[in-house]
Amino acid sequence: MTTAVDDESVQAVVRYEPRGAARELFKTRAAEVVMAGPAGTGKSLASLFRVHLAALHNPGIRCLIVRKTAVSLGSTTLVTFEKKVAADALARGIVQWYGGSPRKAAAYQYENGSEIVVGGMDKAVKIMSAEYDLVFADEATELTETDWEYIATRLRNGVLSWQQQIAACNPVHPTHWLKQRADRGQSTMLVSRHRDNPAYMRADGTMTEQGKDYFAKLDNLTGVRRLRLRDGIWAAAEGLIYEGWDDSVHLIDPIHLPHTWTRWGAVDFGFTNPFVFQDWWEDPDGRLYLAAEVYSTKRLVEDHAKQIKELYFYPSGEPKGPRPRAIYADHDAEDRATLERHLGLSTSPASKTVSDGIQAVQSRLKVQPDGKPRIFIFRNALVEKDSELTAASLPTCTADEVTGYIWAVKPGSAGGLKEQPLKENDHGMDALRYMVAGRDLGSRPGIRHF
Repeated sequence: MTTAVDDESVQAVVRYEPRGAARELFKTRAAEVVMAGPAGTGKSLASLFRVHLAALHNPGIRCLIVRKTAVSLGSTTLVTFEKKVAADALARGIVQWYGGSPRKAAAYQYENGSEIVVGGMDKAVKIMSAEYDLVFADEATELTETDWEYIATRLRNGVLSWQQQIAACNPVHPTHWLKQRADRGQSTMLVSRHRDNPAYMRADGTMTEQGKDYFAKLDNLTGVRRLRLRDGIWAAAEGLIYEGWDDSVHLIDPIHLPHTWTRWGAVDFGFTNPFVFQDWWEDPDGRLYLAAEVYSTKRLVEDHAKQIKELYFYPSGEPKGPRPRAIYADHDAEDRATLERHLGLSTSPASKTVSDGIQAVQSRLKVQPDGKPRIFIFRNALVEKDSELTAASLPTCTADEVTGYIWAVKPGSAGGLKEQPLKENDHGMDALRYMVAGRDLGSRPGIRHF
């Protein structure tokens, strides 16, 4: 697909080869469209081109590009938009970036009067105060169904003859609301495949060199992550340990954390495997909130300690909120000593018994009579994303691990008895278990040194 947009002295040229589901996206006028498929099939790219070309060809329309959080949008989706989709139009001045104001959301503004507003549902006031013709939600599995339906109420600008909201996502568990809406006929699901991405597959079906490198990474995936990210299947993990986990219930937007609440920490050491530190807060009713997290590979403990210290203290040394009542840590004596020395806080040996720790977590996941569970994770808890883990399509935070955390089957046992978790992509799960076991199973925090 090659298209040109003229403005007497300026011409924007857009070159893009839509295939398969991407081509269908440009044809459909369905009110709700879900672009779903494995990692690396070009779902987001196709959706961004769809919005960009609509803005170029239809003067005066209003579009929206949205993710669950504004930070994640700026670091991922908008980078792709500027480098791979609108680069020529931006360079020629046909499209200009407006950084926003206290009253108006950030947006890409087109010479023909069209506008693409950008933002996150964590700061929805600005972006949801306007009306739109076309909306694209990237990584839409992060959204709640309430978010999605709220966005639909803003599709009433009426400049385009058709209004549409598009979601792009990798498959997750089959009971996710996006999959359920498609199964009920409320949305049109377009299934994207790797052959749809010209960067990885040629028109004749052979792989490009870039594609070979990418598939080598996908082929290393195992279990439910392989089914979802390589094969594009809406799969539930067989033997899932935390069956009570629900993204829409346990994964929440950040809330105010009063300094009167109790604070805790949990650590699982690693170098080649991820090092995990979790900053937990406990409300007066005993609910736990994972507010911040370090999840990173190939760094020294002393370097992790610097990041953790920034969560606890200002540069002046003044504390940021309460000091932790206890930091439950893996039992590596040398790593614990190094962390304590650089952090200036002591740690307590974590309870390492697995079965009762898992049962304690399962108990906290249950929704109580007040309508709430007793454990939550903030959506933006991750302090810094590990680029190597991202490139390898491995979990980058604790929340990523939950739906792939499964029981290992004991070889030779009657009926395949499941006794221990599979020791794979479980570093955040270990730290989470240390926290809950320390709080709920009677462990006594050690003395802290300040």
